[in-house]
Amino acid sequence: MSDSASLSTEERETGTRFAPKFDANGLLSAVVLDSHTKEVLVVAFMNEEAIAHTRATGNVTFWSRSRRKLWMKGETSGHVLRVEEILVDCDQDALVIYAKPAGPTCHTGRTSCFYRLLDPLAPDSEALSKPLSDPCC
Repeated sequence: MSDSASLSTEERETGTRFAPKFDANGLLSAVVLDSHTKEVLVVAFMNEEAIAHTRATGNVTFWSRSRRKLWMKGETSGHVLRVEEILVDCDQDALVIYAKPAGPTCHTGRTSCFYRLLDPLAPDSEALSKPLSDPCC
């Protein structure tokens, strides 16, 4: 990955050069979807090192903001996310990664980290649904 500041808007949006546009903290958003079901599994952040590690190993790797280190999804549980496809958005500041999960993605043991609904009309703190059913649990 090289200096992305030198790209014109047109080059960034229509060219073939991968030049990620990181935020002030050196991060970009990554949304991981199950390549089979298309369910959103997890949203996390990647820095240049996490992207390079993901591409080199084929396993999704993030940057942990709280621990300030690389975090390969499934490094302790074995429930890795095996990359099948990576999409880059128009201005190259976000990725969508289609992956094959080797087990539950969420640390709670659920298939996805997104297992509750937010009631858009509820004005209070009780706006979240109880956990949705999950075939894994």
